[in-house]
Parts: sequence; C-alpha cells; structure tokens
Amino acid sequence: MVSPIKNQGSLRKNGLYVTLLTILALCSPVSAKAQSSDMPVFFDGNERLAKPDLSTVPRLRVLMTVDFPPFSFVDQTGRLSGFHVDLVRDICAELGIEAKCQIQAMPFGDLEAALLAGDGEAVAAGITVTPALREKFAFSRPYMTIPARFAKHRAVVLTGETGAALDGRPVGVVAGTVHERMLKAFFPRIRPVSFDTQDAMLEAVKIRAVDAVFSDALRLPFWVASPASGDCCTLFGGPYLSERFLGEGLMLMARPNTPQVVAGFDYALAQLARKGRLQEIYLRYFPNGFY
Repeated sequence: MVSPIKNQGSLRKNGLYVTLLTILALCSPVSAKAQSSDMPVFFDGNERLAKPDLSTVPRLRVLMTVDFPPFSFVDQTGRLSGFHVDLVRDICAELGIEAKCQIQAMPFGDLEAALLAGDGEAVAAGITVTPALREKFAFSRPYMTIPARFAKHRAVVLTGETGAALDGRPVGVVAGTVHERMLKAFFPRIRPVSFDTQDAMLEAVKIRAVDAVFSDALRLPFWVASPASGDCCTLFGGPYLSERFLGEGLMLMARPNTPQVVAGFDYALAQLARKGRLQEIYLRYFPNGFY
C-alpha cells in the first residue's frame, strides 16, 4: 500500500500536506548555517541529461489527489491547483508534450491500484519511497525534501544558533514519529517531552509548558506565521536534513518498465532547477520557506 508522508513520512493532516532533496548524511544531521527561502539544488549543474524521445508515449496521465494543500487542492474557482499541478504542467511544457499531458484527481488510497491497472502513467502525491515500492514502480529523482526544524518560545533566551543550545531544556515532539527518534538520536542532551498530537505539542510551546518544539519544516513555519500561534514563537536552528530519518525526498512515481517516462521527468526537473523555475513554484506555494 502506498503510504503518505504523515508525521514520519507524510504531512497529510488537518488539510496540510507535505512536502520535499539533497545528498544527505545517513547518521548525522545537516544544519544550514543561514536560514534561506532558497531550495537546495538537487541536480549537478555540470550534469547534462539527454532529452528523451517521448514520441511513442501516447499520453502522460499524472494522478494526484484534491485534498493535500498546498500540493494539490481545489481552489475557490473550482479548479485543481497547487505545487504538484504547476510542477507537472511545467514538466510537460519542458518536454514539449502539453497536448499529451493530463492531470487526473482521485482519492489517495486509490493511487497505487490505478497506476498498476494502467489508469495513469505517473503519480505526484508526495509518496514515501520504500524498498517494497521500488520493486513495483519506477521513481524520478527527488525534487523536494522536507527538513526538520525547531520552533522556540520567544521568551526563551539561548546562547547559540543550533539545537545544541537547547541542551537540558524541555522540547516538545509528537510521540511515535521520526521526529521523536531523530531528536533523541541527534540531540541526546535535550529533554524530549512527547505529545499525542501536533496540536497538543504546539499548544504546549505556546503557553511555554515546553521551551521549544521539534517537527517538520512545512507545518512549523505556517503555524509560527499564523494567528493560531499568537506570535508566541519563532523558528530556531536548522534546517536539519537526514535521509536516515526523513527519507529520500519527494519523487514522481511511474509505472514499471517505462524508462523513457522516468528519463523525461529527470530531464525536465533538471532543466526547471537550472532555469530557476522549480524555485519559483516552490516560493509560490511555500512563501515562508522550509530552509
């Protein structure tokens, strides 16, 4: 079964879904020294991928859902919109196959079966890549990864700019998630305080029952900037990246034995990254940035 990226793989919760790649250390976190809205560059600027011939592909149907904002959702005009929608359209334009390109929406749970049945050529839905899925499907290179971040209460004064400055302090984290395991592995001197839900964790830092929280870098920036936070908190340290805990990143999943389709995705993604178009789409839907 395809699994969404939820807490430990997908951020599909309360209408908010995630999303985002780089060469990451398997056993230690990578922290950016300067916070930036720029995406990491996922493609080697010196690598030249050949544009594949897709003339024999009769159509390219990309499947996605309608309830994963800001990745895919129905806007106020009733149109399917979102990061994945714009990304697929730009990929098709880069490949010169707009006339063959179709975007189809369906429930998340139906995506894998539909792809296997030949009802589409690819899926764009933030799939968590697993060894089992790699046996059944082909995947593009990553186009995005979601790092982990800290958010601390504004009243907490720290000396230092990394998570190590929170040593000995209570830090909230959602129980049973990769973020809980990552926090304990990479910051063993922090006092983790586990909560059953994301909402309970955020409420705790808001009232300063904990000094900070550790979670994904999609929801935390949105929450910190939203009225729900009451301007209580600010992002701190990071972003922290780890393939071991956070996975390989977001990729397009394709039917097996379609190497030309996967090669087309990789070529188009590299071109969009090189031209800055991938960054433009990212900032359109994630103005607060992950990084």
